[in-house]
Amino acid sequence: MQTTKHAAWKKNRKLGDVYGGRTVPKLADRVFNRQHNLSVPDKGTQLPIYITDNPSRDFYFPVSTEQIKAALAALPAEQTKHLTHIWLQKVKKSAYLSHDTFQGAFICGGGVNLIILHPFPKDNKMRLGKEKPLRKILNYYKEFPAELKEDRSGWYLQWTEESICKYHIERLLLHEIGHSIDSYHKRYWSKAAKVKSENYADNYAAVWADMVRGSFSPNLSKSI
Repeated sequence: MQTTKHAAWKKNRKLGDVYGGRTVPKLADRVFNRQHNLSVPDKGTQLPIYITDNPSRDFYFPVSTEQIKAALAALPAEQTKHLTHIWLQKVKKSAYLSHDTFQGAFICGGGVNLIILHPFPKDNKMRLGKEKPLRKILNYYKEFPAELKEDRSGWYLQWTEESICKYHIERLLLHEIGHSIDSYHKRYWSKAAKVKSENYADNYAAVWADMVRGSFSPNLSKSI
Protein backbone atom coordinates (compact mmCIF):
# COMPACT_ATOMS: atom_id res chain seq x y z
CA MET A 1 0.00 0.00 0.00
CA GLN A 2 1.28 3.45 -0.86
CA THR A 3 1.36 6.20 1.72
CA THR A 4 1.85 9.94 1.61
CA LYS A 5 5.59 9.23 1.83
CA HIS A 6 5.58 7.34 -1.47
CA ALA A 7 6.12 10.54 -3.45
CA ALA A 8 7.37 13.78 -1.98
CA TRP A 9 5.09 16.80 -2.41
CA LYS A 10 5.17 20.39 -1.28
CA LYS A 11 2.50 22.71 0.02
CA ASN A 12 1.60 26.21 -1.01
CA ARG A 13 -1.43 28.47 -0.70
CA LYS A 14 -2.42 28.87 -4.34
CA LEU A 15 -6.12 28.83 -5.10
CA GLY A 16 -7.34 26.13 -7.46
CA ASP A 17 -10.36 26.10 -9.76
CA VAL A 18 -12.50 23.01 -9.17
CA TYR A 19 -14.26 20.98 -11.84
CA GLY A 20 -16.62 18.09 -11.21
CA GLY A 21 -17.19 17.14 -7.61
CA ARG A 22 -20.08 14.76 -8.15
CA THR A 23 -21.63 14.00 -4.78
CA VAL A 24 -24.14 11.49 -3.53
CA PRO A 25 -26.64 11.99 -4.94
CA LYS A 26 -26.21 15.40 -6.58
CA LEU A 27 -23.66 18.09 -7.36
CA ALA A 28 -23.17 20.53 -4.48
CA ASP A 29 -22.11 24.00 -5.52
CA ARG A 30 -20.16 24.56 -2.31
CA VAL A 31 -17.53 22.08 -3.52
CA PHE A 32 -16.32 24.79 -5.91
CA ASN A 33 -14.98 26.75 -2.94
CA ARG A 34 -12.29 24.13 -2.37
CA GLN A 35 -8.63 24.70 -3.16
CA HIS A 36 -5.54 22.58 -3.55
CA ASN A 37 -2.40 23.04 -1.48
CA LEU A 38 0.08 21.42 -3.83
CA SER A 39 2.92 23.05 -5.73
CA VAL A 40 4.14 22.29 -9.24
CA PRO A 41 6.28 19.13 -9.36
CA ASP A 42 9.99 19.58 -9.99
CA LYS A 43 11.17 19.13 -13.56
CA GLY A 44 11.90 15.49 -14.30
CA THR A 45 9.44 14.14 -11.73
CA GLN A 46 7.46 11.16 -12.99
CA LEU A 47 3.83 12.21 -13.36
CA PRO A 48 1.26 11.97 -12.08
CA ILE A 49 2.34 11.91 -8.44
CA TYR A 50 0.18 9.56 -6.38
CA ILE A 51 -0.80 10.45 -2.82
CA THR A 52 -2.71 7.97 -0.66
CA ASP A 53 -4.12 8.96 2.70
CA ASN A 54 -4.85 6.48 5.45
CA PRO A 55 -8.67 6.23 5.36
CA SER A 56 -10.59 6.35 8.62
CA ARG A 57 -11.79 3.20 10.35
CA ASP A 58 -15.14 2.99 8.54
CA PHE A 59 -13.85 3.62 4.99
CA TYR A 60 -11.59 2.11 2.36
CA PHE A 61 -10.39 3.07 -1.10
CA PRO A 62 -12.14 0.86 -3.69
CA VAL A 63 -9.25 1.36 -6.11
CA SER A 64 -5.48 1.24 -5.70
CA THR A 65 -2.83 3.36 -7.36
CA GLU A 66 -1.79 0.30 -9.36
CA GLN A 67 -5.31 -0.01 -10.81
CA ILE A 68 -5.39 3.69 -11.63
CA LYS A 69 -1.99 3.44 -13.35
CA ALA A 70 -3.24 0.51 -15.44
CA ALA A 71 -6.32 2.46 -16.49
CA LEU A 72 -4.28 5.55 -17.43
CA ALA A 73 -1.90 3.38 -19.44
CA ALA A 74 -4.86 2.14 -21.51
CA LEU A 75 -5.75 5.70 -22.56
CA PRO A 76 -3.92 7.77 -25.21
CA ALA A 77 -0.99 9.50 -23.50
CA GLU A 78 -2.02 12.94 -24.78
CA GLN A 79 -5.23 12.69 -22.74
CA THR A 80 -3.49 12.24 -19.38
CA LYS A 81 0.01 13.73 -19.71
CA HIS A 82 -1.11 17.05 -18.20
CA LEU A 83 -2.15 15.43 -14.90
CA THR A 84 0.26 16.27 -12.08
CA HIS A 85 -1.33 14.58 -9.05
CA ILE A 86 -3.87 11.89 -8.18
CA TRP A 87 -4.86 11.99 -4.52
CA LEU A 88 -6.79 9.26 -2.71
CA GLN A 89 -7.97 11.61 0.01
CA LYS A 90 -9.60 10.65 3.31
CA VAL A 91 -12.90 12.06 4.57
CA LYS A 92 -14.59 12.35 7.94
CA LYS A 93 -17.50 10.00 8.61
CA SER A 94 -19.62 12.92 9.84
CA ALA A 95 -19.02 14.81 6.60
CA TYR A 96 -19.96 11.77 4.54
CA LEU A 97 -23.18 11.15 6.46
CA SER A 98 -24.21 14.80 6.07
CA HIS A 99 -23.55 14.60 2.29
CA ASP A 100 -20.83 17.24 2.68
CA THR A 101 -18.32 15.26 0.64
CA PHE A 102 -17.84 14.42 -3.01
CA GLN A 103 -16.91 11.18 -4.76
CA GLY A 104 -14.28 12.78 -6.95
CA ALA A 105 -13.13 16.14 -8.26
CA PHE A 106 -10.67 17.77 -10.62
CA ILE A 107 -8.87 20.81 -9.25
CA CYS A 108 -6.47 22.98 -11.23
CA GLY A 109 -4.48 26.13 -10.65
CA GLY A 110 -0.90 27.31 -10.33
CA GLY A 111 0.34 24.68 -12.78
CA VAL A 112 -1.24 21.83 -10.82
CA ASN A 113 -3.81 19.47 -12.38
CA LEU A 114 -5.14 17.29 -9.56
CA ILE A 115 -7.71 14.50 -9.45
CA ILE A 116 -9.11 13.66 -6.01
CA LEU A 117 -10.94 10.43 -5.25
CA HIS A 118 -12.59 9.90 -1.87
CA PRO A 119 -12.96 6.57 -0.02
CA PHE A 120 -16.10 4.46 0.29
CA PRO A 121 -17.85 3.01 3.37
CA LYS A 122 -16.69 -0.48 4.31
CA ASP A 123 -20.28 -1.69 4.35
CA ASN A 124 -20.43 -0.76 0.63
CA LYS A 125 -23.60 1.26 1.13
CA MET A 126 -23.89 4.42 -0.95
CA ARG A 127 -26.29 6.57 1.06
CA LEU A 128 -28.84 8.50 -1.03
CA GLY A 129 -30.91 10.24 1.64
CA LYS A 130 -34.30 9.86 3.32
CA GLU A 131 -36.36 10.38 0.17
CA LYS A 132 -36.49 7.70 -2.50
CA PRO A 133 -33.97 8.75 -5.18
CA LEU A 134 -35.22 10.05 -8.50
CA ARG A 135 -35.04 7.81 -11.53
CA LYS A 136 -32.42 10.04 -13.17
CA ILE A 137 -30.11 9.46 -10.20
CA LEU A 138 -30.55 5.70 -10.36
CA ASN A 139 -30.03 5.78 -14.13
CA TYR A 140 -26.59 7.28 -13.57
CA TYR A 141 -25.53 4.08 -11.80
CA LYS A 142 -27.58 1.54 -13.76
CA GLU A 143 -24.59 0.24 -15.76
CA PHE A 144 -23.03 -1.03 -12.55
CA PRO A 145 -24.67 -3.77 -10.46
CA ALA A 146 -25.90 -2.18 -7.23
CA GLU A 147 -29.14 -2.99 -5.42
CA LEU A 148 -31.45 -0.22 -4.18
CA LYS A 149 -32.47 -0.78 -0.55
CA GLU A 150 -33.95 1.11 2.38
CA ASP A 151 -33.35 1.00 6.12
CA ARG A 152 -34.02 3.28 9.10
CA SER A 153 -31.28 5.65 7.91
CA GLY A 154 -32.81 6.06 4.46
CA TRP A 155 -32.24 4.84 0.91
CA TYR A 156 -28.96 3.43 -0.32
CA LEU A 157 -27.35 1.45 -3.10
CA GLN A 158 -25.72 -1.78 -1.95
CA TRP A 159 -22.50 -2.40 -3.87
CA THR A 160 -19.90 -5.14 -3.88
CA GLU A 161 -16.16 -4.49 -3.75
CA GLU A 162 -15.88 -5.53 -7.39
CA SER A 163 -18.76 -3.38 -8.65
CA ILE A 164 -17.69 -0.23 -6.76
CA CYS A 165 -14.13 -0.69 -8.02
CA LYS A 166 -15.38 -0.83 -11.60
CA TYR A 167 -17.53 2.24 -11.04
CA HIS A 168 -14.59 4.22 -9.67
CA ILE A 169 -12.39 3.40 -12.66
CA GLU A 170 -14.84 3.20 -15.55
CA ARG A 171 -17.05 6.13 -14.57
CA LEU A 172 -15.70 8.30 -11.75
CA LEU A 173 -12.02 8.44 -12.72
CA LEU A 174 -12.84 8.89 -16.41
CA HIS A 175 -15.37 11.61 -15.55
CA GLU A 176 -12.67 13.61 -13.77
CA ILE A 177 -10.19 13.02 -16.58
CA GLY A 178 -12.84 14.43 -18.90
CA HIS A 179 -13.02 17.55 -16.74
CA SER A 180 -9.23 17.83 -16.82
CA ILE A 181 -9.17 17.68 -20.63
CA ASP A 182 -11.98 20.22 -20.85
CA SER A 183 -10.04 22.53 -18.54
CA TYR A 184 -6.76 21.96 -20.38
CA HIS A 185 -8.41 23.22 -23.55
CA LYS A 186 -9.35 26.43 -21.74
CA ARG A 187 -13.03 26.07 -20.93
CA TYR A 188 -12.59 27.28 -17.39
CA TRP A 189 -15.34 26.65 -14.86
CA SER A 190 -18.15 29.11 -14.40
CA LYS A 191 -21.78 28.74 -13.40
CA ALA A 192 -22.78 29.35 -17.01
CA ALA A 193 -20.46 26.62 -18.31
CA LYS A 194 -21.18 24.05 -15.58
CA VAL A 195 -23.78 22.07 -17.53
CA LYS A 196 -21.60 21.90 -20.64
CA SER A 197 -18.63 20.88 -18.53
CA GLU A 198 -20.57 18.09 -16.80
CA ASN A 199 -21.96 16.84 -20.11
CA TYR A 200 -18.48 16.78 -21.65
CA ALA A 201 -17.10 14.79 -18.71
CA ASP A 202 -20.01 12.32 -18.80
CA ASN A 203 -19.61 11.85 -22.55
CA TYR A 204 -15.86 11.32 -22.20
CA ALA A 205 -16.44 8.60 -19.59
CA ALA A 206 -19.03 6.90 -21.80
CA VAL A 207 -16.75 6.91 -24.86
CA TRP A 208 -13.58 5.68 -23.15
CA ALA A 209 -15.01 3.17 -20.65
CA ASP A 210 -14.51 0.29 -23.08
CA MET A 211 -10.86 1.26 -23.47
CA VAL A 212 -10.03 0.94 -19.76
CA ARG A 213 -12.36 -2.00 -19.08
CA GLY A 214 -10.22 -5.08 -18.61
CA SER A 215 -7.02 -3.08 -18.11
CA PHE A 216 -7.17 -3.51 -14.34
CA SER A 217 -8.11 -6.29 -11.97
CA PRO A 218 -11.24 -5.48 -9.92
CA ASN A 219 -10.12 -7.93 -7.22
CA LEU A 220 -8.80 -5.95 -4.28
CA SER A 221 -8.40 -5.99 -0.54
CA LYS A 222 -9.70 -3.19 1.63
CA SER A 223 -7.25 -0.50 2.68
CA ILE A 224 -7.19 -0.30 6.45
